Amino acid sequence: QGQLDESGGGLVQAGSSLRLSCAASGRNISDYNMAWYRQAPGKEREIVASISWSGANINYATYSVKHRFTIIRDNAKNTLYLQMNSLEPAGTAMYYCNSDYRNGTYYFDWGQGTQVTVSS
Repeated sequence: QGQLDESGGGLVQAGSSLRLSCAASGRNISDYNMAWYRQAPGKEREIVASISWSGANINYATYSVKHRFTIIRDNAKNTLYLQMNSLEPAGTAMYYCNSDYRNGTYYFDWGQGTQVTVSS
């Protein structure tokens, strides 16, 4: 099982930007469709964005996320990114990366996540 190390979160004001990083080890992300997930307090973990192994297919969970977030993968660095612009308080959550579960399973152990807190 591979390991993941998310970073880049923080406490920011609404309208700010953050770039999250997810460094993988033990497995190559190039073998998998990957995704960013988030879990807000008291809520289930939900998928935010996904990207195919080649980067050719990208999907976002909502219209709002689609126009503010960008998922990026660098297979050479074995790293996944999430560029988040125009952050909103509703985006406050712990953010995680992993393989896209819709391909059958999670191929990496869950990392510790990175906390994003957006103040109004």
